[in-house]
Amino acid sequence: MVCRRSAHSFYKVKFSTDSHAVMPKIHSASSARPDPYKLLAPQLEHLRGTLLNLLGSSHPSLTEIAKYYFLHPSKQLRPLLVLLWSQATNGLGGGWYMKNWAAECEGAGGRAEELDRPLTRPDVLNDWNPNMPDHTASFHNSFSLKTPRPPLQPPLPPPLPSHDAPTLSVSLLPTQIRLAQIVEMIHVASLLHDDVIDVSSLRRGAPSAPAAFGNKLTILAGDFLLGRTSAALSRLGENEVVELIASVIANLVEGEILQLKSVHAEELGLAQTPSVGSENWAIYLQKTYLKTASLMAKGSRAAVVLGGCREGEIYKEVAYAYGRNLGIAFQLVDDILDYEAGESTLGKPGGADLKLGLATGPALFAWEEHPEMGPLIKRKFEQEGDVELARDLVRRSSGVERTRDLARAHADKAREVLAVLPDSDAKGALEVLTERVVKRTW
Repeated sequence: MVCRRSAHSFYKVKFSTDSHAVMPKIHSASSARPDPYKLLAPQLEHLRGTLLNLLGSSHPSLTEIAKYYFLHPSKQLRPLLVLLWSQATNGLGGGWYMKNWAAECEGAGGRAEELDRPLTRPDVLNDWNPNMPDHTASFHNSFSLKTPRPPLQPPLPPPLPSHDAPTLSVSLLPTQIRLAQIVEMIHVASLLHDDVIDVSSLRRGAPSAPAAFGNKLTILAGDFLLGRTSAALSRLGENEVVELIASVIANLVEGEILQLKSVHAEELGLAQTPSVGSENWAIYLQKTYLKTASLMAKGSRAAVVLGGCREGEIYKEVAYAYGRNLGIAFQLVDDILDYEAGESTLGKPGGADLKLGLATGPALFAWEEHPEMGPLIKRKFEQEGDVELARDLVRRSSGVERTRDLARAHADKAREVLAVLPDSDAKGALEVLTERVVKRTW
């Protein structure tokens, strides 16, 4: 079978004349490091536009709500991490040659056109069937047996090249582009469900999905997004990536249950969480990993796996360690912003965590300095004036500063693990992110 040029080549040609994203300059330690978002601005714009094609449904209302949050401004941090890790490690893994070949060869399963086929058929309501007629009339009558077409013989891979030293390649594979879209879809699905649980009326300054569409449709839209990601995920052709991303969805649920358990244990019939300070810290950090850092860590690792990193090679371990530390630092700072700013980065009003009964890093540190915080935490800030008193105790403590120090420690560790990567613009951008995540005010 002849290999044909695919949309994969788009990333090699289109951006090469006006962007560092495809042909980055190797930078020295003294040169200016690139802005992460400017480095990949064309790719992020393309990714955001084509992502909407994955969300079409035969039910117009479902399509509208599924796209609702994607149409609002977004930092796209999670897909940015996937793309940066792809560029920082492609070409280094022992399996890169085969991954790059699959991205170019028709029938090998890695071309953009092949990845898109199952997800561009909104007329097929239940599942993808390659023998389904291309019209919806088939749903008006009983379905007839169709003689299956014989499958095409997959192409034979070319012989492996001689064992030359690994060379960094910053071409983005179609599977990695799709992974970036998948992690953003999972993130948005979690926001849809969170806004129902947290009774949020605003999201990034606009009405939340539950406020605009109601709780039932919002939950169904979140479920629909997860269904779409599952179909897209299965086409990436990498079992480890499927397991990684599937476990993220489980982590999000586990984190939400852990949070609900800490606030609504009695009405849910769950065992009460411990009231000892150190145990509260353990639960808080575990929840932070499950709800925030897991997607960043496993999404980053999955990107490196799709680039051909094999078992026993260090790069996917580096990606996971980086994403885990960066994700925890990100959430710690977000918890700080809930006290410092009018709105957190997620677009919720300041003090939202306290109103939900949640004791985050600043409050837990303040408890160590002001024992009167303990009873407020124990009763979930339910009584009148509890939220205001808790905010005042945090302001009169070093809780915010200590939480930021903890975030900085995680960010420093994330930057430290990057030392094993070869120098590139993508590595420099990853370093920049570790600094911005601690200093951000958004």
